[in-house]
Amino acid sequence: MAKTNTTELLEALASEIGENVYIDVAKWHLYLSNAKLHTLVAERLYPLITSNSVSEDQVLKVLGSISVKIGGGRSELPLIDLLPLQSQVILVDILEKYQRDF
Repeated sequence: MAKTNTTELLEALASEIGENVYIDVAKWHLYLSNAKLHTLVAERLYPLITSNSVSEDQVLKVLGSISVKIGGGRSELPLIDLLPLQSQVILVDILEKYQRDF
């Protein structure tokens, strides 16, 4: 990544996450950009990239700490519970790519 500006790097990361990672609800795929979660996820995971500590365990831990309001805010679920395994793998792959290029 030739990106030296943290803001640019975060925006690029958020964009890639938003376009490739999705929530699965009743077999419907809601991409994180459409759910307006891509920027939050990128911001929370960015420290793993900068500290060179991207691992599946660390990523899942962060995803478990992000609450998603459902039912108009009547309930909340951890984001990890809404992401299918395929989305988790894609997310880790994206983060590992950014870590390599950082």
